[in-house]
Amino acid sequence: MRAVLAVYRKELRQIARDRRTLMILAFIPAFFLLLYGYALNFDIRNVKLAVEDRDGTADSRALVSAFVNSGYFDLAAAVYAPAEAERLLDLNAARAVLVVPEGFSRDISAGRTAIIQVLISGDNANTATTVMGYALSIVREAGAQGRVEIAPPIGVEPRIWYNPELRSTLFLVPGLIAYIAMITAVASTALSIVREKENGTLEQVKMAPIGTFAFVVGKTVPYFLISLGSAALIILASMMLFGLPMRGSWPGLLLAMSLFLIGALATGLVISTVADSQQVAFQMALLISLLPTLILSGFIFPISSMPRALQLVTNVVPARYFLVALRGIVLKGAAVTTLLVPLAALAAYAAAMLSLASLRLARERR
Repeated sequence: MRAVLAVYRKELRQIARDRRTLMILAFIPAFFLLLYGYALNFDIRNVKLAVEDRDGTADSRALVSAFVNSGYFDLAAAVYAPAEAERLLDLNAARAVLVVPEGFSRDISAGRTAIIQVLISGDNANTATTVMGYALSIVREAGAQGRVEIAPPIGVEPRIWYNPELRSTLFLVPGLIAYIAMITAVASTALSIVREKENGTLEQVKMAPIGTFAFVVGKTVPYFLISLGSAALIILASMMLFGLPMRGSWPGLLLAMSLFLIGALATGLVISTVADSQQVAFQMALLISLLPTLILSGFIFPISSMPRALQLVTNVVPARYFLVALRGIVLKGAAVTTLLVPLAALAAYAAAMLSLASLRLARERR
């Protein structure tokens, strides 16, 4: 323990002297959160809507008003022939066309099912799916409020838990926290030992009576405390700026964050044993942390939709398990006992990376 504290104090003094690294670790994550949090958004607004109202009655106009006043659609044009609607879709002057047929009001008055048509440009599948969901929701809401009495053959009453407004921010922000924390933690420890290699101070450490594991722990603890403080900062910023809820326990969140950061910092130590320069270490840190966290963690792309081979690869990506734990605690209010599997996976990854870093450094010190 005395050796660990010695390395810890030495590393703290080095970090204090290196103000640029300290600023990067403390404030760059918050900057990334602001940048990506406002730039990335899957919510779709101001969809250009063309209307082909063949009925021209008060009921049809009420339906059109329901679309325009929803906040999702902007009236782009009124068309009077199918060819005009097709031309607007081809030119991207409209993303959707609402077609109200003749006899729409008559069918409603007679108690028959009123049929409308919504033509959606499918050149972007994700956008088309979202727009279709908006259209169905608006039609159901218009019928429920009595503005348009539409009686579909089958009634559906969906209930959405944890994110009833379907805000994409609540989906994206936990992933951003994992993404930012992983990159900064891996890069910080990866550069620290390589910097000592370049400065020649690592040779002095090799001659000191310090065990390899004590050296690894002493190196990790200062960056762990800084990374944990930075992670707490971006979580609080997410709550204030993006309305991220906190439905679970803070001790559970602290446990999940700690296990994740220890694994990330240990990964940086492993990289530092391979790289010979800070440039190579930084490139390796980005390659190992950025791509898997962004693509293979379930942050943006569902793991269940990936090919089987890639699904197997995701089992060794720590951000996958951290996202399950983070979303479970923050959004669902899940107890720690229900998240034992992802937490155990994070602990196993952290232990494996710390052991590998100790073995690699022990080999270098011989």
